[in-house]
Formats: sequence, structure tokens, C-alpha cells
Amino acid sequence: MSAAAPEALHNGSPVDPPRPPPKKTAMDRFIDTIELIAAGFVGFVALNTFIAVFMRKFFAVTIPDYYDFGRLLLGILIFWGIAATSYRGTHITVDLVWANAPAKYQRWIDVFATLVLLFVVTVQTITLFDKVTTTYTDNVLTYDLHLPNWPFFAVAWAGDVSAVLLIAIRTFRLVFHPDQIHDARIKMAE
Repeated sequence: MSAAAPEALHNGSPVDPPRPPPKKTAMDRFIDTIELIAAGFVGFVALNTFIAVFMRKFFAVTIPDYYDFGRLLLGILIFWGIAATSYRGTHITVDLVWANAPAKYQRWIDVFATLVLLFVVTVQTITLFDKVTTTYTDNVLTYDLHLPNWPFFAVAWAGDVSAVLLIAIRTFRLVFHPDQIHDARIKMAE
């Protein structure tokens, strides 16, 4: 038997040794943290719904303000979900022009689309901040417990601010460091 080959064999064909995952930068950890926060809010919404249904079905007990909490948490989830999907570029897209364009033009289409998204989400963030302040000044409360709604709106606004930051980071990387964008590869249209 000969000495061990530098590469392993898998089903009779050579296989490259596994590569260590690329080292995460502080920006990548920031992006991962925002995605983790968004995932946490998915859990909160699901837990609120499960507990409310369970308590009502088996114990004929209604949790005070469960509907308001569900509504407010769902709003938070939506804005943090926007933040989570804003950077990766792996959300559902249908673009025949982009899919048939050469790589150079795909990059410029991506830059243009990301700049439009940055503008739209920035305007949305400004208007949502106005909603936070008006909810605070109008002293809008939940129905049963009379808790103020503005902290929920503020957390949703923080998710929108995170979306603006992530879109700005994506735009910067698309223009200056396209190798740092980790988009899913899309098969070209045939």
C-alpha cells in the first residue's frame, strides 16, 4: 500500500480537503446579530400566539392584551425582518433583465437597485420615527393593561434603522468590495 495521498477519495474520485470557514469581520458579526434579533422576534410572536390559544382552549383564560401584544410584536417582526433580508440579497427576486445581463452589468443593476431600496427604506424610517413620536405624545395605550404603545413602535423603528444601516453597508460593499457580498448564486436564464 502506498503512502497516504494528499487528497481523500470519495467514491473513487478525489475530494479537496474541507476549507475552514472565512473569518468573520466585525461587520459580519453585526449583520448576524441583526438576523438573530429578527429570529428572536419570530419566536416571540409564535410563543405569544401559542400560549394565548393554549390558555383559551384548555383553561378558558384569556391573557390580558394578548391581541395587542401580538399586533405590536408582529409590527416589530416585520421591520426587523426587513432588516434581516435587506443585506443578504437571498430573498425572492424575479428579474429577467438581471439574469441575462453580463456580470459587469449585473453588479451595476445591483448597485442601482440597492440605492433605490436605501432611499425607500430611509424615507420609511423617517416616517416611522414620526409615528413613534406621535404615539408617545398621544399617549396611545393597550386595551387591558393600559401599557404605552410607543416602546413597541420604537423597537420596530430600531429594526428599520438597522435595515438602513445594512442596506448602506451592502451598497458600500457592492461598490468598493464586491468580493465581500455573500449572495446566493442564481442560475442564468436559458
